[in-house]
Amino acid sequence: MKRTKPFLIAEIGINHNGSLDLAKKLIDLAKKNKFDAVKFQKRDPDICVPEHQKSILRETPWGLITYLEYKKKIEFSLEQYSKIDKYCKKLNMPWFLSCWDNNSQKKMKRFKTKFNKIASALATNFDFVNLVAQERKKTFVSTGMCTSKEVDHLVKIFKKNKCPFVLMHTVSSYPCPEKNLNLNLITTYKNKYKCDIGYSGHESTVSPTIFAWILGAEYIERHITLDRSMWGTDQSASLGPEGIKAVSDTLHKAPKYFGDGKKTKTSEDKKIEKKFRYWL
Repeated sequence: MKRTKPFLIAEIGINHNGSLDLAKKLIDLAKKNKFDAVKFQKRDPDICVPEHQKSILRETPWGLITYLEYKKKIEFSLEQYSKIDKYCKKLNMPWFLSCWDNNSQKKMKRFKTKFNKIASALATNFDFVNLVAQERKKTFVSTGMCTSKEVDHLVKIFKKNKCPFVLMHTVSSYPCPEKNLNLNLITTYKNKYKCDIGYSGHESTVSPTIFAWILGAEYIERHITLDRSMWGTDQSASLGPEGIKAVSDTLHKAPKYFGDGKKTKTSEDKKIEKKFRYWL
């Protein structure tokens, strides 16, 4: 079977910590390492933060503030996303988002991004999923925290709406212990749904991503950061500059290792044969 490099998505998410300058540096990092797209998140915190979490106090770079205030601090505005849009176009770097509520999904349509994304957290909000699928834009669908029946329903929604999609195997643990990765689910998905399959990894290491590709994940998403020790929820579940380079370098050159699967005798073989096979 001929193998090709997977489509590489750099999930910037909220690792920019509300800084447009930091976001641009992360876009640069993805571009430098030949990722195919970068992804952000967009939400209305007043809607998306559960009531019981809004008033919880959290220590942040802005001091001790409520969880709701923290979420608002790191949320990019439409004006900031306009600047991101211009910056990505300047670099010829495709970008897209996972929106977390209906209003955000509708507002972000103005940027006419090539892809959509359903975050695992939204995967059972079927009204929202249906709204996204109705756009008929290629959508990456993460399946963390889902049951098999819920994944079945997700697939039905996208097929019903004739919306192209990629089913992403995901384990919603940040960072995810390697023993819990269950990469064989990639094969299960591929055999059961007969659709494009991807992998969104939250482990802190590199090698599982490579194995995910070998098992058939044609799309790979990894969170990226400039520094894994930086403040922020997702930093420790992200790849730093060295990990990003390792993933990209390996997956760009790995396909050539597989060859065509036909047994042939190379010119080098013939030279070694002449040296060692004394009976010929």
